[in-house]
Amino acid sequence: MNIHEFGKENKETILLIHPSVVKWDYFENVIPLLQKNYHLLVPALPGYDFENNSDFTSVEQIAAELNVWLKEEGYTELYAVYGCSMGGSIALMTALGQKIRIKHCVMDGGITPYQLPWIVTRFIALKDYLMMMIGRTGGVGLLEKAFATDDYSKEDLQYVADVLRHCSRKTLWRTFDSCNNCKVPDPVPEINTQIHYWYAKNEEKERKLDIDYMKRKFPQTAFTVLPELGHAGLVLLKPELFEEMVSSL
Repeated sequence: MNIHEFGKENKETILLIHPSVVKWDYFENVIPLLQKNYHLLVPALPGYDFENNSDFTSVEQIAAELNVWLKEEGYTELYAVYGCSMGGSIALMTALGQKIRIKHCVMDGGITPYQLPWIVTRFIALKDYLMMMIGRTGGVGLLEKAFATDDYSKEDLQYVADVLRHCSRKTLWRTFDSCNNCKVPDPVPEINTQIHYWYAKNEEKERKLDIDYMKRKFPQTAFTVLPELGHAGLVLLKPELFEEMVSSL
């Protein structure tokens, strides 16, 4: 796994984990702001790294590999691990399996395991997979028809289409299957980490099951409602607000 680093001279370290269907450069707007005060670690997740032809493995495996890497590289503490959407799933699993101290775990619209019958989760994963395959095979034209894309420019759609073309069928299937069905340890291990769950005001309904899960499974979670930015919009649309929120954890 390629891990990009910025601000190495800074004492406090933040691990930034990107969502699905984007590359690590999802963070390009916030890196210049954060690297002034923080040492940033930005992994290019398997399956979404244009520098190699790896496939996505699973939320659990990637989190485990990140923990091992942090320990082997000599890190003793993270100020925070942040993950958005799929990245939020990995951030949570990283915090739960931590081999070093992690002060804060931020899930921005993070996906939690579905509490549904197995056949229902198969159907949801298949639906998501087929939607992604439409974009992979048809490019921007079909993406416009398949998704509500009024808020996205042609450049945004072209970026997604390029990422989808890079992704293998295996990566796309495993992404949704793993996010929907990742296995949180039971019982939940005791951790000395403050968990934060952020979600946009206009995605509260979409994230309801995730919010309920976090309240039930992790009652210590601090919830924050963001402006109406849509899913995964904070990093892209409000980088200054993102930097402010991360710095004030």
